[in-house]
Amino acid sequence: MQFNNLDKIDRQILKYLSENGRFSNAELGRLLNLTRAAVRERVNQLVEHGIIERFTIVVNPLKAGKMLSVYFNVDVEWSKINLVAEQLLKTEEITNIYQMSGQPHLHIHALFDDQEHANCYIQKLKLIDGITSVTSEILITRYKERGALLI
Repeated sequence: MQFNNLDKIDRQILKYLSENGRFSNAELGRLLNLTRAAVRERVNQLVEHGIIERFTIVVNPLKAGKMLSVYFNVDVEWSKINLVAEQLLKTEEITNIYQMSGQPHLHIHALFDDQEHANCYIQKLKLIDGITSVTSEILITRYKERGALLI
């Protein structure tokens, strides 16, 4: 992906850090033919400008014991959409929440230990004030997934 407000070196820094966030400034400098200080300054600028929001890791949910990946479409009352989203944000099972266009609804991704765990969670969803209906789909196969935006 190409961004107009980044130069070639910044794009390369982002590409390398997206592939391996543990690269040191010295390692990046060797890859980019820059000094460690120059890389540090560029990375700091990317952070300062909000282009890099945070440094994190990608956890394989299956290997960490989360055997079920479920997507939910949660229909909500317009007047309560923010309240519902705030309640869902507190739930550890949820990895992503998006407000979608069209009718008032949220698209949610969650990870569960097993089918029973997912079923219990769905029952809790139905009790949240403002939710009018819930549909769910279980992820069968991941063909492509990115934990970060690759440049």
